[in-house]
Amino acid sequence: MAAKKARFDWQNKVGNLSQVAGIETSILDNGPGKGTRIAWVNTGSGLRYKVVIDRALDIVDAFYNQYSLAWLSHAGVTAPRPGSDRGVEWLWSFAGGLLTTCGLSHVGPPEVDEFGERGLHGRISNIPGEVEAIVQPDPTAGKLEMSISAVVNESRVFGPNLELRRTISSTLGEPTVRIHDVVTNLGNTPAPHMILYHCNFGWPLVDEGTQIIYKGKCVSRGLDMDNAIFNPRHNFRKVTMPIEAHRGTGEACGFIDVAADRNGLCTVGLCNRRIGLALVMKYRKQQLPCLANWQHFGPGEYVTALEPGTNPPIGQGKARKQKQLIHIAPGKSRIYDLEMTVLTDAKQIERFVKTAG
Repeated sequence: MAAKKARFDWQNKVGNLSQVAGIETSILDNGPGKGTRIAWVNTGSGLRYKVVIDRALDIVDAFYNQYSLAWLSHAGVTAPRPGSDRGVEWLWSFAGGLLTTCGLSHVGPPEVDEFGERGLHGRISNIPGEVEAIVQPDPTAGKLEMSISAVVNESRVFGPNLELRRTISSTLGEPTVRIHDVVTNLGNTPAPHMILYHCNFGWPLVDEGTQIIYKGKCVSRGLDMDNAIFNPRHNFRKVTMPIEAHRGTGEACGFIDVAADRNGLCTVGLCNRRIGLALVMKYRKQQLPCLANWQHFGPGEYVTALEPGTNPPIGQGKARKQKQLIHIAPGKSRIYDLEMTVLTDAKQIERFVKTAG
């Protein structure tokens, strides 16, 4: 579902495209993110977002005009910590943001078994990318797409050796961001593989009354805190005010089996009628069959996340026992595509809510 395309009359009016849109790279020079490479993408449509090159090309800050779309943790962007794959060390460098990548071989709580030790949500978000290309739009030549591409390697001697090739792209004048990922096993033995797109939304998109939109059955993860929210007596598809029970480690998570359309596409998202804004996510059910909804509405830590993945965030060990753990054969690849679009047109928003909710 695309938003209205902006119309531009360029001739004799713009000499430097940075006046309108494009990609600008820089290095943070202060605070816990000092030395971290980033790229600001301005789509020229009101949507702009920050790609953190040194964090697997995750997307942190994201805005549509004056409205922030993403939730940011207290720490925000930090330098990568490649050795933090133990326990819950991942939380020290979790920026939140529009997209944090989890995986590539483990998604879920920390665990230790005969196959090794794995920390919360895996390593990939703490590995810097190697930029291969930045493509700027060139409207005078009819080229409206802008993109940044990089390679991220989750690799060690004796394996696993998984390569993530990521391209993040937008089209000039359209409030959409597209993520295209190719994960390849460069090793010589089959590699366990899990990936989850931890998309974290915050105020003002997320506010009291914001609707969480999806079509499909949602079940509680099963912990007491989850059951308190994800039950038939509670409207867990509508955002609440900050709640005392979510102070500290209070949270809830539900697992959703999203119904795909006839083309195999899942459409989910958020709608805040108070500010006339909706965010639509699209992805392929065959690629990402699972969706998690994280709700953490603590005072000052007010966030809900929609998280498409190959598995729910249950960990490699549990996925293996359930015979749901993917293995990528040597030299083989898996492809993932995720798209997020901002809607402001009232008719488009109502159509989205009606068809996807």
